[in-house]
Amino acid sequence: MNKKFAAAVSGGAVLMIVLSGCGGDDGDEKANAWAKKVCDKWQPELKKIETANADIKRVATESSKPEEVQTTDSAAFGTMSTSYKAMGTALQGAGVPPVKDGQTTQTTAIKGFEESSKGYADLKTKMDGLDPKDQTKFAEGLKDVAGGLEEATKGGKNALSTLKAGGLDKAMNSQKGCQVAAPSASPK
Repeated sequence: MNKKFAAAVSGGAVLMIVLSGCGGDDGDEKANAWAKKVCDKWQPELKKIETANADIKRVATESSKPEEVQTTDSAAFGTMSTSYKAMGTALQGAGVPPVKDGQTTQTTAIKGFEESSKGYADLKTKMDGLDPKDQTKFAEGLKDVAGGLEEATKGGKNALSTLKAGGLDKAMNSQKGCQVAAPSASPK
């Protein structure tokens, strides 16, 4: 299997979870209470995304057979799709954030997570459709999947940017549930 394509698949699947540096002032109690609701629900999803990214990197860097890459990446994309959808649902369930234009911030962020959920579902479908028996076609298919990774992550990145711009970054960063070690940049 072509390592270059595997590295592209692996690197593109990374989504920075941290909203900004590390937070931590006490700030507004309402914002902190809202952020706690969200982050408590996000924590298991963030761990699933982290594990899925690690699985993708593992099969991309080992001498994995195309069948293993297909199975692992497909499962990882499915997990990511479900997790991003759950993150949007958690935002919805927490109610309107107590910030200026809170409704718009919430709606836009939910839409972003839904876009990433759909993007990863589409990548799973593409991955499932590849033929691992034909290595040339499989490598070409991986290139197509890798090309879609940036688009799949865009919604989630936009959602996090929206929350940050809405003034929720400090409240969310102070919550243990939202503190996840951000994965490193994509391999070259």
